[in-house]
Amino acid sequence: MPVISFAQNAKSTLTIEKIMQGTGFTGTSPSEISWSEDSRLIYFKWNPEKARTDSLYRVTAAGENIKKLTRQEAEALPTQAGVYNRAYTLKVYEKRGDIYLYNRKTNQSWPLTKTLEAETNPVFSGDEQQIIFTQNSNLFALHLGSGQLTQLTNFLPGAKKDQTKNDQEKWLQQQQLALFDIVKKRHSEEQASKLENKKFKKTQPKEIYTGEKTVENAVLSPDGNFVTYRVVAPSNNAKKTIVPNYVTASGFTEDIPSRTKVGAPLAASEMGLYDIARDTTYQILFKDIKGITEQPEFLKDKKKTAAPRPVAFYGPFWSDNGKNAVLVLRSQDNKDRWLVQFNPTTRALKVLDRQHDEAWINGPGIDYEAGDLGWLQDNETLWFQSEETGYSHLYTINTRTNQKKQITKGKYEVSGVRLSRDKNFWYFQANKVHPGEQHFYRLSVRGGEPLQLTTGVGGHEVTLSPDEKNLAIRYSTTNKPWELFVMPNRAGVKPRQVTNSLTPEFKAYAWREPEVTSFKARDGAEVFARIYRPTNAVANGPAVVFVHGAGYLQNAHKWWSYYYREYMFHNFLVDQGYTVMDIDYRGSAGYGRDVRTGIYQFMGGKDLTDQVDGAAYLVQKYQVNPKKIGIYGGSYGGFITLMALFTQPDVFAAGAALRSVTDWAHYNHEYTANILNEPFTDSTAYVKSSPIYHAAGLKGALLMCHGLVDTNVHFQDIIRLTQRLIELKKENWELAVYPVENHAFTEPSSWTDEYKRIFKLFEANLK
Repeated sequence: MPVISFAQNAKSTLTIEKIMQGTGFTGTSPSEISWSEDSRLIYFKWNPEKARTDSLYRVTAAGENIKKLTRQEAEALPTQAGVYNRAYTLKVYEKRGDIYLYNRKTNQSWPLTKTLEAETNPVFSGDEQQIIFTQNSNLFALHLGSGQLTQLTNFLPGAKKDQTKNDQEKWLQQQQLALFDIVKKRHSEEQASKLENKKFKKTQPKEIYTGEKTVENAVLSPDGNFVTYRVVAPSNNAKKTIVPNYVTASGFTEDIPSRTKVGAPLAASEMGLYDIARDTTYQILFKDIKGITEQPEFLKDKKKTAAPRPVAFYGPFWSDNGKNAVLVLRSQDNKDRWLVQFNPTTRALKVLDRQHDEAWINGPGIDYEAGDLGWLQDNETLWFQSEETGYSHLYTINTRTNQKKQITKGKYEVSGVRLSRDKNFWYFQANKVHPGEQHFYRLSVRGGEPLQLTTGVGGHEVTLSPDEKNLAIRYSTTNKPWELFVMPNRAGVKPRQVTNSLTPEFKAYAWREPEVTSFKARDGAEVFARIYRPTNAVANGPAVVFVHGAGYLQNAHKWWSYYYREYMFHNFLVDQGYTVMDIDYRGSAGYGRDVRTGIYQFMGGKDLTDQVDGAAYLVQKYQVNPKKIGIYGGSYGGFITLMALFTQPDVFAAGAALRSVTDWAHYNHEYTANILNEPFTDSTAYVKSSPIYHAAGLKGALLMCHGLVDTNVHFQDIIRLTQRLIELKKENWELAVYPVENHAFTEPSSWTDEYKRIFKLFEANLK
């Protein structure tokens, strides 16, 4: 991959005002890369004109003739989502609530439905003669030849009305029939009509009443004989928070409905099966799945009843020949994930693979739902990803023989796996060369060594053309933002650069390439970091440690940072004589299971000591002043900043905590319960991990910044901590409020104000 080059003449002066204009200063990189269905064109969002919003552009597969599409041209394109038939000649997709069919040979699309109701999730039937789709939770079949529309399911809310008469009602009816001939005649006619209707109803789908529950994920089996579906009971007792919005067009305070808090009652779900031929429904029970009654280690001393744990299911995922189906089951506590073979005829379940983690299940290609998986050409071998070895890798398992095989191996992670159309190769991303590099690989399904197709140092986001002959690549390095490149799908070819997005203002500054290095933490773990260092650094100078957000995110890598404003701010700080360190602490992505789960039951433990050990590394290797080290970050980074100032007050002289979690018992369930379990089942973990309990330790100078309409980390979080600091009689803190900002700031004026305050904090306390 060639280096993205631009002229660097006299070095311009950075200002916080420039940096915080965001893409208005850097230029807008191409995004949302996709291919035309015939593989001749590449589409992407771009904004070289600094317009109000990005527009859709196209370029040829050779990287020539960039053109901006009109709104009408963009609207006429098929969506990238959708499902092809097995021959890849037809594609069905949903667009704005209607179903469309695309013909690859003629390169034309046309609507199959035009209704006020939304039709979603279109797929081909097993014989590919019909389009199966969902409307109002029910399945419908549209025959491609005749155009006949058939309703396949009839899910109904509420309960079936009880027609049974009690003894009194029966006696009164018999009396009426005996006394009045007209009543007897009409009753007889009514019964005859009901009998005729009953005969007709036998051809209609069964009425399936769901009470207060809702139906999701209805799937027709390839043979058309069964429908599987998910029934979800509402969590009526889950109280949600309200976020007040003060700066509104109406002039009145308006409430923004927001999320629940960790530990709130969760929605329960179950799996249903509708046997169409027998006109019968069944509930599929998972109580006998191996390990489903095993209690997590943290609960075993609490003597809880070993009842089956609640699970969520995903799928079924059918083989191309329609003979094999697999479900993905995940325990509600997210400590187990099962791959289960499912036979709808016998309703039998067979566990193919179980991944268990006493912390929580996640990782590239695994995630929090079904994850990436599929069938090989033999229709009986399933491929999937697992962290069984400590890193997310590619596996196969044969559903007939139960033979399991690890395909990729090593201390690296595989992500974005997809099978080629002929099912002879896998394509995937991996950080095999270095934890901080992402490359694109091809691997034969017969095994062997993955073939690396990209070469340049940095990050590669690859979109393979439908005919699999070319690659569209978003490529960047640490100091140069993403640009679009194209190359043939083979190794050793020099990519061609398509876009040039950078502004003259951005190119006028000589942006530093931070050193990506690593150091040993106190427990011997290798921790990766970026170092920004002044060219003529002096001993005993000040330093700043930046803490990335999200927890599970990677930032000490060799491509353009998600935190690009912070990257530019770090260059600005270096211009002022600071050394800056940016650490991929425990909990970060890109380094395998042990790093990912290193924060289990204690956020503010290893993730914080990694910052402390990083500060010691700065002192030892770069001779910074141990009394002049600051720390800052947003969201999870803000949380770590608070924990640093409250529990390590002699290490960090000042800190800026932005949009910070201050008490994990007030954050959401989906994220927090994985790491700390629930407040009422693992209260010690919450007390250890929540800054509000440790605020008495504050010594250094603290700046807190928070958006007033933050619907992720609520403003209530920082207000509760503020009251705690007041009651503790702490004085060396301040709070900056941003009335129109959510969790992610959008206004350059807010960004500028925030970072001017951060710089002022560091200047006052670290120099």
